[in-house]
Amino acid sequence: MKIDMRALANDTILAGAVAGKAVFVRLIAATGSEPEEPTALIMDFGGVEVATASFLRETVFASKTYMRARQSSLYPVVANLNDEIRDELAVLTEALSDAIISCEISSSGLLSNVQLIGKLDPKQQLTFDYIIENRVADANTLKERLGDTEKAKSTNAWNNRLAGLVARGVIKEFSRGRAKFYKPILDEAL
Repeated sequence: MKIDMRALANDTILAGAVAGKAVFVRLIAATGSEPEEPTALIMDFGGVEVATASFLRETVFASKTYMRARQSSLYPVVANLNDEIRDELAVLTEALSDAIISCEISSSGLLSNVQLIGKLDPKQQLTFDYIIENRVADANTLKERLGDTEKAKSTNAWNNRLAGLVARGVIKEFSRGRAKFYKPILDEAL
């Protein structure tokens, strides 16, 4: 699902917390019904000249918090950022101790240049990197492959790391029967 942020805000200058809160409300309304499968909610900033940290906090991070709190199947991602907006997001992710996935999306929907903006703690980064490299993982696989190199030797410890990454909105969770598996949010682009 792709949302054109310039059209949603009806402007190319996106500034201020008040404006951000208003766009957040429109963003949530624009998402419609909940998808059955985990789906990227791509917030396309193409054509936006400026987006301030206060605006981004009240739209991008508020939507991410909202989606993760209600265990939505939507996973917010930012796209087509210019250098200034990317810098604002980098400062904001550091201030919030958070992270978000970014990408480029063409007019035909082709995804490229998928990146993590922000930092994860070293254990989360190891888990995230494994999922990006291998395209899918579960706690048992991580325990078998990485358990000896890490202090997290139990399946429970890996489940906790995976749940933490899902809560941060940087990987997606899906079920097969009773088992939970984890994939990159934009696995089709990797």
